[in-house]
Amino acid sequence: MTCTNAVHRIKHIASLRQRGIMTLQLVVFGGIAIIFLSGFVVWADALVRSVIRASDRATAFTVAEAGIEYYRWHLAHASQDYWDGNGSSTPGPYAHPYYDKNGVQIGQFLLEITPPPSGSTVVTVKSTGRVLSDVLIKKIITVRLGVPSFAKYAAAVHENVRFGQGTEIFGPVHSNGGVRMDGIAHNVVTSALPSYDDPDHTGAVEFGVHTHVNPPPGSGINDSFRPQEAPPTSPVPTRSDVFLVGRQLSVPALDFAGVTQDLSEIRGSAIAKGFYASSSGAQGYEVVFKTNDTFDLFRVNSTTTPPSGCYNSQSQDGWGTWSINTKTLRGTYPIPANGLIFIEDNVWVKGTINSARVTVASARFPDAPATRSSITVNENLLYTNYDGQDVIGLIAQKNINIGLVSSSTLRVDAALIAQNGRVGRYYYLSPTRFSNRCSPHHVKTQITTYGMIASNQRYGFAYTDGTGYQLRNLIYDSHLLYGPPPSFPLTSDTYEMISWDEMQ
Repeated sequence: MTCTNAVHRIKHIASLRQRGIMTLQLVVFGGIAIIFLSGFVVWADALVRSVIRASDRATAFTVAEAGIEYYRWHLAHASQDYWDGNGSSTPGPYAHPYYDKNGVQIGQFLLEITPPPSGSTVVTVKSTGRVLSDVLIKKIITVRLGVPSFAKYAAAVHENVRFGQGTEIFGPVHSNGGVRMDGIAHNVVTSALPSYDDPDHTGAVEFGVHTHVNPPPGSGINDSFRPQEAPPTSPVPTRSDVFLVGRQLSVPALDFAGVTQDLSEIRGSAIAKGFYASSSGAQGYEVVFKTNDTFDLFRVNSTTTPPSGCYNSQSQDGWGTWSINTKTLRGTYPIPANGLIFIEDNVWVKGTINSARVTVASARFPDAPATRSSITVNENLLYTNYDGQDVIGLIAQKNINIGLVSSSTLRVDAALIAQNGRVGRYYYLSPTRFSNRCSPHHVKTQITTYGMIASNQRYGFAYTDGTGYQLRNLIYDSHLLYGPPPSFPLTSDTYEMISWDEMQ
């Protein structure tokens, strides 16, 4: 072999080796490219699927929300229908198709409705949304809807009202008239009026909600007209020392007149399925609640005679001791299943309940101002449980009274309504030259109410001369808003959203 041929042979072998290396590189890089391309395809497919599933989940959520909105609409037109238009014996869930804008069904929602428990207005609606394109996807939303009751305030008054020094209120306060707040309000205070003429002093009009407490660093009150608490002062002063949450003017008024219809309906329901007592033929009846879901009913034969010289010095309508002298037991009865006790006479109430929901209503029909009846609480009326299990409603056609011979330290756990009269205590001060003839009952230590107060006329457990209860604590029971006493008046017929939860 010549040298030249050897060189060519070596070059040929080198060329083959180079081509082999290049082929190997092509195979390696091609394989890598295929792997990357396959991965990209898989990733792209997963991304597309993820986007589709996200879209389906969003659609399922929309479908579930549509179910909630549908049932809110349904309740607005049939407020007592908790079976989606079916009979009460037809259990859920209730299925409804869901269509897109072109009328094509793309999903459905399933509704499960839990009716309100006895004495409550709270309906629970569970809506499950599904899409037809992926049966594995669903969204679940649960809401609680309720109609607010008349018991949405710690104190609600139809006329002008004054809360004096020594009054501390834990809960919203409202008046259809004006409000003078010289105590401490731990929640918002509202009035239906922009301004009014405070009857407790002379001078120009003041704000619908105002105070006569001297601003810090001052103390005490000033009973004269307060220019800084009157129009055209703008904006209305904050006064956070008195109104801890604020005050509002010109808000909608409450309908006290509508309570008449509620009393009539309570009477009918009590006669049908509750407890009803007609006229006692004497002074009225006493209801004494016991913790075993029963109550004793006494016939009140006579009331306490006022001490000699203790008289109606202010000519107040219906003045009396409103305190029991003699009584006779009529029987022991179970608290009715519907919780309604209606007495067509005056009523005295005391005692303790345990896991009970009850309304005591007092009225005489046909309604006439001269014969309207009242409810009196002179001794403790108590709950055992303060978590919403226990609730008492007292609805009087005229007054809710605290009588002359009442406990010096008194607690009333109840929602109180005086439809045509007032919640409060009569004026027990009949002085002579040397003493007060109503003594020792003209001055009491402390009254605490836990629940709410609704009073047509000016409320009050004390007077500016120091008589009555020296300390007054009005505590709002927030459970009353959507869980009021049985057949308690409502402020509207519209359901409001209480809670909203996405369960899945």
